[in-house]
Amino acid sequence: MKTLTIQPVTRIEGGAKVTIQLDDAGNVADAKMHILELRGFEKFCVGRPVEEMPRITTRICGVCPMSHHLAAAKAADAVFGVTPPPTGRKLRELANSAAYLEEHILHFYFLAGADFVMGPDADYSVRNVFGIAGANPDLGRKVVKMRHMGAKMVETICGKAIHPVAAVPGGFSKPLTEEERKQLLEMAKEQLEFAKFTISFAKESIFPKYLDVVKTLGVIETGFLGTVDKDGALNLYDGKQRMMKPDGSYEDFEAKDYLDYISELVVDWSYVKFPYNKKWGEFSMDLENPVGVYRVNTLARINVCDKISTPLAQKELEEFRAAFGRPAQLTLLYHWARLIELLYNAERVLELLNDPDITGTETRVPVTPRAARGVGIVEAPRGTLIHDYTTDEKGILTDCNLIVATVQNNAAMNMGVKSAATMLIKNGVYDETILNQVEMVIRAYDPCLSCASHDLDGRIAVKLDIVDAKGEILDTMTS
Repeated sequence: MKTLTIQPVTRIEGGAKVTIQLDDAGNVADAKMHILELRGFEKFCVGRPVEEMPRITTRICGVCPMSHHLAAAKAADAVFGVTPPPTGRKLRELANSAAYLEEHILHFYFLAGADFVMGPDADYSVRNVFGIAGANPDLGRKVVKMRHMGAKMVETICGKAIHPVAAVPGGFSKPLTEEERKQLLEMAKEQLEFAKFTISFAKESIFPKYLDVVKTLGVIETGFLGTVDKDGALNLYDGKQRMMKPDGSYEDFEAKDYLDYISELVVDWSYVKFPYNKKWGEFSMDLENPVGVYRVNTLARINVCDKISTPLAQKELEEFRAAFGRPAQLTLLYHWARLIELLYNAERVLELLNDPDITGTETRVPVTPRAARGVGIVEAPRGTLIHDYTTDEKGILTDCNLIVATVQNNAAMNMGVKSAATMLIKNGVYDETILNQVEMVIRAYDPCLSCASHDLDGRIAVKLDIVDAKGEILDTMTS
């Protein structure tokens, strides 16, 4: 038995490693993705006033703070029993879509794109954003400009580009002025042109070259979870949750009822839980017959929605479905779906900025503390994000549970890693290109591991390996 270790997994947010166990013939016996961080946000949020949660939870992550900000605000709305006024709700959605623009540009160009632009077999020294910039300086400059512009849009709407504090229980704290709207409108037009360029560039110059890889690498069959509006259209800020089976049939449910569907499993080799759909049976990650496994994030949302409300993104959805069906199961299609969403958000920002309500002055309603439970769900760029708060009569948190997108993709990422490793490694033969392709499966999900690692049912599992100077394990201690 031999163990291959990929550490760290590169071009993702947070720290992870992959271990691949080879049998005596050099073929894959097992493969796992281990998440190496532990953070206890759920525990130290207990005892805090619920109105502080939209500010506290943005600190979970500097990459996707907007998602936690809005999920916390929505959960607090539910605790207080209030509904934000139209302007407050639309400002939240505008901030969310602007944050999507920045984050999808970040992932496609800075993190995942090098595998396709430079090639999965390119030397690691150029298989990165600097390699892309070196190979195409004009594109590199444009990418940096557009990502920076996305951050400036968030700053204009929320007052801060990172760790926003604008959404509050009952609405939004900061009205949008007409001057700010005009500034954002010009930036939004440029973002739309860049989104149109990006999806055309990918469809013409990138995806066709790697279609064989897309059809084979890390392929698994699962269910999907995402958010749709009352008409079944894609919605990233609010709506009903749609849980789709691998065969395409689905159930819709309200945010407050998520526990009727989702359970979380704790294992002894990861700091991240394994959520699964308990209605589908006893959880299993068997590649041939997985049970309870569902996926979130871009591909999931594209699968579960019936349509997209903006015209350009709807046209892309129709083309995508004509090529890959519904639900599409190929893991690397997450990248294609991500670019459809980039286009959708660029269109949606323009729609919201042209809505008369967006510069209204009634942005929030008053709130009064009470003992209650509130669930807030938004679609983070990485998938469905759940904040679940319970408070006492003074509005102080007595319980807090966060189920983030990356956690919900944990089972799928592990299955995908094993599928890829099993297909690529035969008779003990492997190289850097093969190991990078295993990493590519993980990068497709754009995991945010700082968000994913939280309290493990009140205990901290620790494993300590004591090694000698040659790296051989002398002893192992566990908690």
